[in-house]
Amino acid sequence: MVRVRCRECFMCIQSAPDDWACTFLTGIHEKPFARTRPIGRSLFGRMPATDLDQIVSLCKRRGFVYQSAEIYGGFRSTYDYGPLGSLLLRNVKEAWVRSMVQQRDDVVLIDAAILGPPQVWQASGHLANFSDPLVDCTNCKQRFREDKLDDPTTCPSCGAKDSFTPAREFNLMFKTQAGPVEGAGSDAYLRPETAQGMFTNFGQVLQTARKKPPFGIAQVGKSFRNEITPQNWIFRTREFEQMELEFFVPPSESADWYEYWCNARLQWYVDHGIPDDMLMLRPHDDDELSHYSAGTSDVEFKFPWGFDELEGIAQRTDFDLKAHSEASGERLDYFDPQTNERYVPYVIEPAAGATRTMAAFLLAAYDEDEINGETRVVLRLHPRLAPYKVAVLPLSKKDTLTPLAQKVRAMLADRYMVDYDETQNIGKRYRRQDEIGTPLAVTIDFDSLEDDAVTVRDRDTTEQVRVPISELLATVSGRLGF
Repeated sequence: MVRVRCRECFMCIQSAPDDWACTFLTGIHEKPFARTRPIGRSLFGRMPATDLDQIVSLCKRRGFVYQSAEIYGGFRSTYDYGPLGSLLLRNVKEAWVRSMVQQRDDVVLIDAAILGPPQVWQASGHLANFSDPLVDCTNCKQRFREDKLDDPTTCPSCGAKDSFTPAREFNLMFKTQAGPVEGAGSDAYLRPETAQGMFTNFGQVLQTARKKPPFGIAQVGKSFRNEITPQNWIFRTREFEQMELEFFVPPSESADWYEYWCNARLQWYVDHGIPDDMLMLRPHDDDELSHYSAGTSDVEFKFPWGFDELEGIAQRTDFDLKAHSEASGERLDYFDPQTNERYVPYVIEPAAGATRTMAAFLLAAYDEDEINGETRVVLRLHPRLAPYKVAVLPLSKKDTLTPLAQKVRAMLADRYMVDYDETQNIGKRYRRQDEIGTPLAVTIDFDSLEDDAVTVRDRDTTEQVRVPISELLATVSGRLGF
């Protein structure tokens, strides 16, 4: 199978005719197309994981992701992130903050509450509209999302025909009680998205951060959705983390900013190591749009089960600010002193799932090659995402090498996350570091005691070079790029 990608807006379609013309975002593009390589082949000459079990097995074996409460049989759709997984997930979020906040002067970061009163979710439309169509199989009693069934007449669990009940709407929000007394006055909800905290704090951020449109409010944090059919490992779970930006713009500029953020967000994944032939930008059809959206596009990744959403970029117009202003009685608008105009900004929202993004990076980075006649599993993670940036490996556990090895570890650990490993032979330790994605390994051997130098090994090429310890920090920084 081949795809066609528009060089202007990166939108892709499968098996496009030769005369296909892209009209997405900016009108018809003149000769913007290039046929990509067959799907599944990386532009970088490697074969990413094609089977989810490859990654699930590696992640459990090496301490990335565990089934939550596994000693009690597990709890469906919940996962714990182990020593490596917690670092990788943190690095994904930090890379997002670096790109979306640190390197920009028009975006600020907040951290809003997870619990919220019903008034917030009533105004946002979530209590009325945040639902999925639920059907039950009368034969096997399993429940499914009607819109996710491949065949709406056949149960995917037991194969029964025409066994589904009529669809009914199922609200995805988690409801709880706040305080010691139950009752309507103590109702609260776990947020299903981080966005609403940015809308309700719009006025305060506008004032305290001294910003004016176009500007953004960013947030990274937990969200909760009572999914009918959580599935595909950490891709769709009931508890997850989001990385969201609400970018407030003058209404007349919303179309341009929408196009900008569609391209910028797609490029972020490429910049952090996902081959571009595993990504596509897909505009939503009208019947897919959320109640607030005037237009949405998804950045999709080629998972083992097919292309699926990593991130949505939505034109939310002025729906949210107006809704909260009307419900609260507070003014949520902007007065432009230069034009003497008061308006409610439009909002462009890039919203990504941190956990599914982590899964995509793992799938894209997975590779198998052959070293000295043996198969090697290696995670070719971008250095900024790798759980450990450097491994320090003394050639022997003898006390003669330990002091120098610990000195090197301490020097590097002041700047980077470092793994110190002195168990098993050096070849097995190299393989272990390759499998968890560590870009560089520093070996301290007995010659190091004489020449005050170490061996630096590259994960991807396995090339080894001798480096004076006095130049090690500069060498590592140059290899990693930061």
